Amino acid sequence: MDITMTKDEHKARTARSYKLILLFAMVSMTMMFAGLTSAFVVSKSRVDWLKDFELPTAFYYSTLVILGCSVTFHLAKKAIQKDNKAATTTFLFATLAMGILFVILQFVGFGQIVENGYYFTGAESSITTTFLYIVTVVHLIHLAGGLISLLIIIYNHFKQKYNSSQTLGIELGAMYWHFLDFLWVYLFVFLYFFK
Repeated sequence: MDITMTKDEHKARTARSYKLILLFAMVSMTMMFAGLTSAFVVSKSRVDWLKDFELPTAFYYSTLVILGCSVTFHLAKKAIQKDNKAATTTFLFATLAMGILFVILQFVGFGQIVENGYYFTGAESSITTTFLYIVTVVHLIHLAGGLISLLIIIYNHFKQKYNSSQTLGIELGAMYWHFLDFLWVYLFVFLYFFK
């Protein structure tokens, strides 16, 4: 029995392993957010729950921005598969810029909530805004991981580590960003309809 593996077989096996690890991580993150949103639903029956709370307008814009991140990361992946390194660079930097804009818009949204007289902590806070704060901050922590991985991908791209036959890093990054985008859209829709 031949136990030696060709280079292509080894690369394919490595890619499957990394994708499986990422998939398990995304499933565990999904379970955590499912728990948070379940607690949100249960807490709605509390007498101190805000019934007339509206999401800040910055959250609407941030939703559009994060959807744009998925598009540009997908385009970066397609560009590197065609060995179009200039387009890959453009789309990776566009994703980074929109990712940073998403974070900024989230903090603008927090500011809008406070301007409307709702606080996240302290005596003047409510359980509604505290839950909103926890859910969005936990998502932002995961997004920080996405931004760090994107910076590493950009660095590796400039080191010429990606081409049409070596796209694993960009593929994994795209998978994670699509997950982050899906997760935020889920949270946004959930918060919009179940406030």
